[in-house]
Order: sequence, then C-alpha cells, then structure tokens
Amino acid sequence: MTTRVFIDGGVGTTGLEIGERLAGRAELSLIRLDERDRKNVAARRDALNAADVVILCLPDDAAREAVALIDNDHTRVIDASTAHRVADGWTYGFPELEPGHRDRLAASRFVANPGCWPTGFLALVRPLVLAGRIPSDWPVSVSGASGYSGGGKAMIADYEGEGGAPTGFRAYGLGLSHKHVPEMTCYSGLAHPPLFAPAVADAYRGMIVEVPLQLRAMPGVPTLESIHEALATAYAGSPIVSVAPFDASAGMTSIDLEHVGATDRLALFVFGNAESGQARLIAALDNLGKGAAGAAVQNLNILAGLPETAGLRL
Repeated sequence: MTTRVFIDGGVGTTGLEIGERLAGRAELSLIRLDERDRKNVAARRDALNAADVVILCLPDDAAREAVALIDNDHTRVIDASTAHRVADGWTYGFPELEPGHRDRLAASRFVANPGCWPTGFLALVRPLVLAGRIPSDWPVSVSGASGYSGGGKAMIADYEGEGGAPTGFRAYGLGLSHKHVPEMTCYSGLAHPPLFAPAVADAYRGMIVEVPLQLRAMPGVPTLESIHEALATAYAGSPIVSVAPFDASAGMTSIDLEHVGATDRLALFVFGNAESGQARLIAALDNLGKGAAGAAVQNLNILAGLPETAGLRL
C-alpha cells in the first residue's frame, strides 16, 4: 500500500528539496497540481483532502489557511512554516528531542517541522538540561551563521543578483525577538529565552550553531567530559545525529559552515579549555537538509511507518 503525499508549496526552495528526496520512491505516490492550479483554492482543497500526508512549504498565514481547507479526519500534516511550532495540538517534529518523542510523533496527526536554528540549538541544549548539566534557569546564549538560502527566495535573489553578494557576513535579529526564540525556549526546558545572535554568510547552504558555556560559573562546575558524555549518550545509535569523539574534537582547530555538505546529517562537537573552564558546543548541519527538507522527509517516514532514513542524504 502506497502513502499518498501532497507537497503544498512544492516549487519553493524547501519544497523542491523535499521533492528530490521523495522522487522514485515506490512506497509513495505524489499528488501533483498543474501550474495553473497551484493557486486554485478548489484544486488545492481536493489535493489536501486526497492525501494521506500533506507537507506544507508555505508562509505562515498560507499554512494556516491550508490546514483550514482540510475537512476530513485522517489527512496528516507536516508544516514546515513557523505557524504551528508552539501551537496546541501540534507535535514538534524533532524526533531526537528526548526519549519517547519519536513514538509521540508516530502517533500524531499534526506535526510542526522545526526551524533550522532551533534544530542545532535543541540538539545541543535539550539533553544537557535533561541530564542536569545545564540548570533550567541558566542564562544561555546561541549564535552562529547560516547559508543565505535559509532566507528564502528574496534573500537568494539578494545574494545572487547582478550586483553580486551584498556582504560576506550579516548579523541580524538585533532586536532579540526572532521568530525562532519561542520554540527554542519551549522545547529546551529552559525557564528563560536564550540570547539568540544569528548571522547569515555568503554561502548558499550550510550552518554552524554555537552554544558557549562558562562551565566554571555553573552549579557543580560540569566538566567538558561530562558534557560530552551526556550528548554522546543521548544520540547513541542515531543514524542521523553524531557526536564527534572527544579526542577528535580536541585535535580540531576549525570547523567549516559546510561541514556536513548537502546532507541530512547533524554533527555535534564539544570544544573547550579545561583550564579556563569554558566550552564551545557546536552543531553543524545543512540548513536545507536536517534544518528543513531532510527533517520533513524524516517525519514523513515516521508518520507512514517507513524506515526513518528512507530517501535521506546521509
């Protein structure tokens, strides 16, 4: 039995990447609309209701409208927008979030795909909060840089226009009220919003997410080894999330934005200095992979009862 899938917004950056991962998979049947019907409400309603699983690659308001067009009790939804990430009735689509979360996802009808920045942040922070390495009321900050494709068509056009890239590196979110902060706070287990300092780099794709920690000031003074142990234990056996061996990380002097390439992997690292009592926790991912399309396909596989890594680029 095949699973019928409709990608609403399939011609956007994320939608195209999802389509590439689903192409040629015999266990799936893709519902497609002609170009002239993509904005036809009646045609979209029919497609949405004919699907077993819908993947929404739309702006927030359009995603809410699409959900409202579903008038049956069985179509399942994966929303890649920001619209439902902390909404009641929606399950957060990060299977690795905590023990038992993958099972909750498998039983869910409505799944909110995580943002790319929260994916890296939560992968680093959530296990450490659960393990008591980071107190829930600790002031946490997160920074890094992403490829410009994360900004969608407008930013891609800005960087790839006739005038060339407008800059090599741009800090943004300066008002400290970025749309990713609510999900970072909600699912990390932190009592207070993290200080989020994002930036975009002159690279099409790739991402580095960093959480610095002043270990010497933290309760119990956790060691670098205990931080690494908690992360390694949380992701032991994961086919997607890896934690670099502690000794291997100690021998590294740099890490590139494109460390994982155009894959759906998520690589975690613990760097630091034991003498100064400081740590730099880093997540490397593809903002269009595990940060978007790869996550949606992983969630689709879970909802459909298929091998979790089917179609993924690992």
